Amino acid sequence: EVDFWIIPIIQGFVQIEELVVNYNESSDDDKSSPETPPQESSCVDDIHPTFLVALLSRRSRHRAGMRYKRRGVDKNGNVANYVETEQLIHVHNHTLSYIQTRGSVPVFWSQVGYRYNPRPRLDKSENETVPCFRAHFEEQLKNYKKQVIINLVDQTGREKIIGDAYLKQVLLYNNANLTYVSFDFHEHW
Repeated sequence: EVDFWIIPIIQGFVQIEELVVNYNESSDDDKSSPETPPQESSCVDDIHPTFLVALLSRRSRHRAGMRYKRRGVDKNGNVANYVETEQLIHVHNHTLSYIQTRGSVPVFWSQVGYRYNPRPRLDKSENETVPCFRAHFEEQLKNYKKQVIINLVDQTGREKIIGDAYLKQVLLYNNANLTYVSFDFHEHW
């Protein structure tokens, strides 16, 4: 009976735009020669197709917090500052969806202090982390079937300890539905 008083809300972002693609602005090479008659389009949408593009980001209510104050995973497998972003494209009665998730590295870690970029530390052992890491990715795989993990943690310097712990957990979990990729921004800067 109290559902009437509850207002469903999300912490996130929504934007929907209609885009029209004009293929008439092609290069000179793409234009037909005088000997080639122009081809008639069979559909008005083929001349200027309209795309409806939607971007939705939803932040989890579990372990939300300020950067440097909320990190890692909890005992239930929830990671800090988890966000799911979905891109929807609708064209010619077809809808395509692409989902990307992001969150804190799913091991027990923290950063203590108020100065900028405090040194990270591991808070629990590898064995204590295994069931929580497993819970996190079992939920991810239940929702999304397969996942590509892109580890953006600095692979050298102060964040190395977190990146190493993450890779070790992926190897221990050993699930064929996970693909692990390490991407170090510093190498591509």
